[in-house]
Amino acid sequence: MTTTALPFTRPPHALLVEPIVRRALEEDLGRAGDITSELTVPADTQAKARLVARQSGTIAGLIAAETAFRLVDAALKFEAQAPDGSTVQSGTVLALIEGPARALLSGERVALNFAGHLCGIASATRALVDAVSGTKARIVCTRKTTPGLRLLEKYAVRCGGGFNHRFGLDDAVLIKDNHLVAAGGIGKAIEGVRAGLGHMTKIELEVDTLAQLEEALALGVDTILLDNMAPQMLNQAVALAKGRATLEASGNVTLASVRAIAESGVDYISSGAITHSAPSLDLGLDF
Repeated sequence: MTTTALPFTRPPHALLVEPIVRRALEEDLGRAGDITSELTVPADTQAKARLVARQSGTIAGLIAAETAFRLVDAALKFEAQAPDGSTVQSGTVLALIEGPARALLSGERVALNFAGHLCGIASATRALVDAVSGTKARIVCTRKTTPGLRLLEKYAVRCGGGFNHRFGLDDAVLIKDNHLVAAGGIGKAIEGVRAGLGHMTKIELEVDTLAQLEEALALGVDTILLDNMAPQMLNQAVALAKGRATLEASGNVTLASVRAIAESGVDYISSGAITHSAPSLDLGLDF
């Protein structure tokens, strides 16, 4: 069974994806290239292959796989069969690749590494999204991403039905506990931010207690991150906020706990695990 791709899963532009994939190919091809394929396969040999899902999951990152093959040899033809954002069963053909056999073999591992990793993130995200279905809570990712892969990993989260938190330190303010210690408290931290922040940038503040939440609400903070609060305390926080700020729950979010967190009434639930701990989806390339 294959579901229709979500409308917001348009992949990042090829110009942004290509440098990421190129670095991975350079790492794999090294100084001498694919000596195994060059010494075992005649140069004029053509081949056809299928990219196949060997377990059920949600698809993401086929653009990275396609880019890997294209960079190895522009003569390789890549035809996606399942759109990013779709959920497929084991045995589903995700793409057809055709062209020079040597090039196909040389790009295989990098293509599978990207696709398997990103499909794994999309699948982990989809599991949390399904678990909170019927509540208003949205699942969002964090900055706990693999260095150099944030663009693709955050895209994979969207393919799984989740939403993106900030992409980096420069696109939103998130004041955390160490900022508060260094700044001298919530009031001083907020005062400093507002003195220099542009009007288009949101302010989010992390709190650990209901007392901190009350102080943040009094200061008119846009979004408040409720850190490591149990569902019962989250219920109290939602009641205390009365809609005066957007509330994000974070910390110890698992498939077993996420429903109770969502039912507290928070607006967002952030999970680092969907990017840093998601197991790769098992994919294979069959000639």
